[in-house]
Order: sequence, then structure tokens, then C-alpha cells
Amino acid sequence: MDIKEYIIEKSKELNIDMVGFTNCEPFTHLKEYLNGRLENNITTEFEERDIDKRIDPRLTMPNCKSIIVIALSYNVEYDEKPDFEFKGSLSKSSWGIDYHKVLKNKLEGLIEEIKEVVDFEYKYFVDTGPLVDRELAKNASIGYYGKNCSIINEDYGSFIFIGYILTNLEMEIESKEIESQCGDCDLCIRACPTNALAKPYELNAKRCISYLTQTKNEVDLDLKKKMGIDIYGCDTCQMVCPKNKNVKKSIHEEFVPKLTKGAIDIKELVTMSNREFKNKYGTMAGSWRGKRILKRNAINALENMKNKERVHIIDELLKNK
Repeated sequence: MDIKEYIIEKSKELNIDMVGFTNCEPFTHLKEYLNGRLENNITTEFEERDIDKRIDPRLTMPNCKSIIVIALSYNVEYDEKPDFEFKGSLSKSSWGIDYHKVLKNKLEGLIEEIKEVVDFEYKYFVDTGPLVDRELAKNASIGYYGKNCSIINEDYGSFIFIGYILTNLEMEIESKEIESQCGDCDLCIRACPTNALAKPYELNAKRCISYLTQTKNEVDLDLKKKMGIDIYGCDTCQMVCPKNKNVKKSIHEEFVPKLTKGAIDIKELVTMSNREFKNKYGTMAGSWRGKRILKRNAINALENMKNKERVHIIDELLKNK
């Protein structure tokens, strides 16, 4: 049996949009770049500090022989507008059900299918492992790095979630790295509100709005102003990317924003209790950060709005602190 072909077929049955394979060799070419980020203090608290663990799969699974990488598109069609007055922005990554759960279910389903035909050892991750998952996706031919540091797939664009399985399966791996197709385009770099993309293929994560909406650290005033009405995440560099035009849309209903309609009611968010927040928003990806941080972002969004009533709301909030 060709185990790779079997995995590809089962991935289709499980409605996994993209699947690829790579070996377990270290990404030694990334070491200097990652060390440079550490030295320049532009790494975030969400990243593994041990660089060797970030680049060597065998430090996570010593008997690793091959890696299965999957990706799902979350670029769903949705045009319904929310009917509340003070709208805070949510990135598409937090529109629907928490993608960690969705991808975890897909990975577990694929693992069970593989177990039907072969006994194997494995470890699987969705944003929770130390490895650079985008590098794995690139090595597995899921896509190429865009200048905005997102992985871009030819069929689905860059609105994709990545998960992977480290295995001890013996597979013939052909390295087919896809060359960047960004060309001379620099729309993402010019569009970034905070200049987090200082140059092509390099990101200062500490200036990225997606990071700023998640960190518990104090955010500088100039960056707060540039965050606009973002409550969780930022899609600017992906929205302007030509590679996201005329691509296949996501078929995954889990990512449709049935609850939030793609935004968040700021007046409600800043006044609701922790229990109310958990009951209403506990299933979305952004809820992991908790109400306190999202409320902080909501107050910042109010301060960035031109609506005169927002001053009254902020005053009321300060009185009731």
C-alpha cells in the first residue's frame, strides 16, 4: 500500500482542503533569522524561546520520520451586517468556532483512518507545538511565504489554518518548495497600519495588530491609535493581497460567523460579566484571551471612533470602574 496516497484519499473524505508531507530534518537555515529576532527583542511571549526546539522536529518527537501537514480555508462567504451601533472588528480567524477545535477534530479523524491500516506513533499540533508551523507548511508544498509572512496557497489564498502530525511512518518525501509568486507587489507592506512589515518576508510581531489585540503587556499610545476598532486580530495585509482574489471559498460551516456576524458589539462587551462573555463568546477563537483583554481593546476602539456618543460611554465606564 502507498501510505501517502491512502492519506491523501482519506483527507478528501474528511473534507481537508490541503494535505502535504515533509521530512523531519531541522530547518537550520532559519536559526540565524530566529536568533536575530530574539536579539532584537521582536519575539512575542507566545513563541517558544528555545530556538533549537523551533527548528528541529526530533526535539519534539525523537523517532520522527515524516510529517503530515494539513490546512483548512476559513475564507467563508458572508455578507450579513450586524445591527448594533458600535461595531468592533474581528479577524476572520475568529469569526466562527475556534479553529483549534476544528483542526484538532480533522487531525484526529485522519489519525484514526491511518490506524486502520498501520500501527504508528505520532504527535499532533494546532498552534500548540514549538515548531514553526508555516515553515512546515512551506516544506510540505501547502504554499509559499508571502511578503506578509503568511503562507499562500495557489487555490485558496492565505486565509488558511495549519495543523500537523509528527509520525514515525516511513514515506518517500519529495521536496517541492513552491517559489514565491509575490513578484514586485508590495501592497501588504504599504497597507500595514503599524509598519510591522518593515521589509518583504520579515515581520516585527510586536508591532502587528494581531499581536497587540492579544498581548497582556501595555500597548504604546501611538500603536493604540493605529489599532482603530480592532478587537481581535487583523486582516489588513491579507485583504489587500491580490492572491486572495478569485480563490476557492471555504466550505467549512464552522467558520461562518453565525454568532458574531463578523463583528462584536462594543457596548455589550464592555458591560457584560465574565460569565455572560463565556456563555456568548466562549466558542470563538478569540475568547481564549478572556473578556478583560478584549474589553481593553473595545475601550481603545471607542477612543478611536469619531462618534460623539462614545465619549459618554467611556465616561460611564470610568465612573463604574
